[in-house]
Amino acid sequence: MFVMSIVSPANGSDVCVGGESRRSGSNNLSLLLFQLSSISKAINSTEIPVKEKHARRIILGTHREKGAFTFWSYALGFTFPSSSILCWKFCHVLHKILRDGHRNVLQDCTRHYSSMVEIGEIWGNLHDRYGQLVTLYSKLLCTKLKFHTKHGDIPANLEITDEELERAAGTDINNVFQLSVEVFDYMDAELRLAETVLRQLNSSLAMTTLTSSQCRLAPLIQVIQDCSHLYHFAVKLLFKLHACLPADTLQGHRDRFHDQFHKLKNFFNRAKEMIYFKRLIQIPKLPESPPNFLHAASLAKHVKPVVVIPNEDEPEMQDDDDDEPEPLIEQVDIFDQTFGPPNGGFDDRDLQIETLKRELELLRAELERVKAEAQRYITQLKSQINSLEAELEEQRAQKQRALVENEQLRMELEATRRRNTEHESLQTTFIEAEKRAQATEQRYNKLKEKHTELVSSHAELLRKSADTVKMLSVTQQTQEEVERTKQQLTFEMDRIKQESDMKVDGACCTLPPGLFLRHLQPSACPGSAHCSLFCQTSEQINSSMTALQTEKERLMRSVSEKEAELSSLRQTAQLQQSSLQQERDKTSRELGELQGKLKEKTSQEEKMKQKLLEEQFALLQGTITEAETIIQDAIAKLDDPLHIRCTSSPDYLISRAEAALGSIDKVKKGHADYLRNMSDAGTLLRSLTQFSHLTADTIVNGSATAHMAPTDHADKLTENCRSCGTQSLLFLGEMKSKATLQKADPATIRIIIQKILHLGQELRPKGLDVRQEELGDLVDKEMAATSAAIEEAVRRIDEMMSQARKDTTGVKLEVNERILFSCTDLMKAIRMLVIASTDLQKEIVEGGRGAATIREFYAKNSRWTEGLISAAKAVGWGATEMVESADKVVLHTGKYEELIVCSHEIAASTAQLVAASKVKADRHSKKLTKLQHASRHVNEMAANVVASTKTGQEHLEDKDTMDFSGLSLIKLKKEEMESQVKVLELESMLDNERLRLGELRKKHYEIGNGETSSLVNPVTMSPKPLKPSLMKKPPLAQKPNIPPKNQFLHLDDGCHSCPV
Repeated sequence: MFVMSIVSPANGSDVCVGGESRRSGSNNLSLLLFQLSSISKAINSTEIPVKEKHARRIILGTHREKGAFTFWSYALGFTFPSSSILCWKFCHVLHKILRDGHRNVLQDCTRHYSSMVEIGEIWGNLHDRYGQLVTLYSKLLCTKLKFHTKHGDIPANLEITDEELERAAGTDINNVFQLSVEVFDYMDAELRLAETVLRQLNSSLAMTTLTSSQCRLAPLIQVIQDCSHLYHFAVKLLFKLHACLPADTLQGHRDRFHDQFHKLKNFFNRAKEMIYFKRLIQIPKLPESPPNFLHAASLAKHVKPVVVIPNEDEPEMQDDDDDEPEPLIEQVDIFDQTFGPPNGGFDDRDLQIETLKRELELLRAELERVKAEAQRYITQLKSQINSLEAELEEQRAQKQRALVENEQLRMELEATRRRNTEHESLQTTFIEAEKRAQATEQRYNKLKEKHTELVSSHAELLRKSADTVKMLSVTQQTQEEVERTKQQLTFEMDRIKQESDMKVDGACCTLPPGLFLRHLQPSACPGSAHCSLFCQTSEQINSSMTALQTEKERLMRSVSEKEAELSSLRQTAQLQQSSLQQERDKTSRELGELQGKLKEKTSQEEKMKQKLLEEQFALLQGTITEAETIIQDAIAKLDDPLHIRCTSSPDYLISRAEAALGSIDKVKKGHADYLRNMSDAGTLLRSLTQFSHLTADTIVNGSATAHMAPTDHADKLTENCRSCGTQSLLFLGEMKSKATLQKADPATIRIIIQKILHLGQELRPKGLDVRQEELGDLVDKEMAATSAAIEEAVRRIDEMMSQARKDTTGVKLEVNERILFSCTDLMKAIRMLVIASTDLQKEIVEGGRGAATIREFYAKNSRWTEGLISAAKAVGWGATEMVESADKVVLHTGKYEELIVCSHEIAASTAQLVAASKVKADRHSKKLTKLQHASRHVNEMAANVVASTKTGQEHLEDKDTMDFSGLSLIKLKKEEMESQVKVLELESMLDNERLRLGELRKKHYEIGNGETSSLVNPVTMSPKPLKPSLMKKPPLAQKPNIPPKNQFLHLDDGCHSCPV
């Protein structure tokens, strides 16, 4: 007798077909055969799209058996490497049953995850157009399985409400961050498949009518349905992230979303143009531009895209022969080929006819149920349309209010611009007046210099005139002396002549004439001598007289020349004196005019200065009014019930409080500058604007941080935030009045913000006895320790290799060498990964620190630094543990599973190190690419360690030969039942052990958080501190506190994700 058993994973019961049970279960068999017939018709190598009725029957079958066991039992018999079209249609059907099938389908498909990966790898290495699509489709389905397995609250059809999405995301911002990244990866897989399909097809209208084109386009209907929901998820998650994290941290998320938005919009637009999609699906319309995540009010403008499938049954007249009994008999033959011929090959056509009749009745009832369900869906869609219309009306009202507010803000902006323009015009007038005053002053200085030159030239002329008068007096004296000398000479000459005449006359009178003559003759010689002497004397006198006369003439000419020169100099002096007097009079008149104008300009300048002071004070009052509005809005949020769900981290609160303290210093400096020079309030205005925004930001983030803090700290933080707002309003009120402007002092605000800063530092999770300034050194130490641990591991593996060659031979030696060689390769790959991570880390520090030091950069980014430290510790600890496990395996004192788990742990730790390094790295960095290659190499080497370990385990373990030849049918059935009981026991033990593993990870995560926050006088986020866990420290590196709860995939996946 032939016995066939099909185990259903949904209820664990067995459906037995054979012997008498065949007659009692003929109805189930007919349904099974009908489902197998639909599977074979839907999945084949013919290049036509999957018919909707076949897919619907397969989906109904999953709901009937509460799983996809029958589908996979039949699908595993396909020869996937033979036809790429067969694989493509298989992926399409699998996508449909994942979306619309029973909820247990996800679990059944997860069991065959490796088969889908294998299909993608097979066709990824072949150059085939459908093969490329199959590779992308298999990757999409694998991504879909991993996403929905990890997030069980989100169904495979992605149809959940916003409240359910909020619950799935949770309140931990790290989980929200990780979920957003996974949604982006999900969307990338969908868009890559859609872009490849559209790129292979010609987008003309004629091509979409061909069955070959429709075969490629048919799966895009499910892609459109998935993308519309993923787009809505991404928008919601990004707005939630921007409400809790700074904008610069999420720059990469925004860039990635914008890229996906444009790709999705292009995909939807191209799909709308195709006739094939117009009758099958109503594609939603995306907005013209992506949402502005920096503006929280933009969330109200977001409209969830809704995909509508028209309620039109596919015409089945052309394929009525598909449901005839003959193809069903062919399916029976296929069923017989798969499971063996039932009842010894007995073919009962009458039984089949009865079965088909009953199946027809069932299908009619199923059709009625489907119609009722479709009607229910239509009602739900209509109610959803009504709710959307109501929401649209509300959005329109909000838009109208926003337009009114925008108009008011525009009017205020215009008024501010007019005031600024008037202020600029006054400043320009003042500058021009100042320039004219400077020009007048320069002209006055020039005239003054000219006057000084004229005075000096006049004094010089006076000195020359005095010199000329002096020279004239000297000349006159000389002339008088010459006259006196001339008179004396004339008098002497006359006297000599008289004496000579008197002597001659006396001689003539005393002697007679004869005697006189006689006397004269003998005396001729003496008389001639005397006469000659007289003549000589006379000549001398004449020559002297001539010389004196000549000198006199020369002196007279000189005197006349001097007199002429003196008269010309007097005339010149008189002319210069008159011109100087005229110039002096003109200068005096101009000076008087300029002094009058200067007084007028001075009075105008005083008026302008007074007006400028009044305008500056008016601007100051306007700025203070806006600052008061900002502070009052922040205070109002303390009691706003909508603000209760907003949370913030202590680190961000500390950064805001420090910035607010810096703004207080600027306000104080600007206040002092304004008191010294009240005509320039620019510095004070800028500092007050910055102070109001930063103080309001500190108040809002302090309140958001208090929502996650313990009760005592939350009360203190809220009270200090309220006091900060009150004191800020009092300070701004004092600044607003001229009477109290002098005594306004922000010292009280500084004290309160310092208290807020201190509370934020107490609430801040700190590292294990590590101060912020030591983080930079600790990163280098941990990376060096990790390198040392890897070097030590390589050395110990070499020692174990040598020892194994001495102690073992044959198969054991071959297995040990294979395991140790794979461990050595893994250590080398980890070493290259650590080197690449160190290089990338240096590049990040050099590119991001700016003018700050390396320590300051690490202290500023403490969370990222602690992630690096934790990842480095994890890698070192994993290397040490692998060496210990390998040593035990070689000595046959340990288990092979320990080595496999260590390999998975190392792969996870290296993935954590890559993720920690990738957070702040440039997306286009060559060193980041190098690090990713090194990470993939580590994963390959870890897989080699696992493979070599499993191979060695298979070689060394003895397997008993299964010989059932001596057992009877009853004993075989008994053994089968015992085997099933053992399988169920092992499955139960496996489930219990997985639950225990989850609890251990949860406890590890809680204790790890307790150790992280338990520093000197710590403030924990829970009322009771957790006890530290007792763990044996490895000799080379300490195992880090890796948060395992909801942060890692299953170990079998070989993947690891790092918390943000």
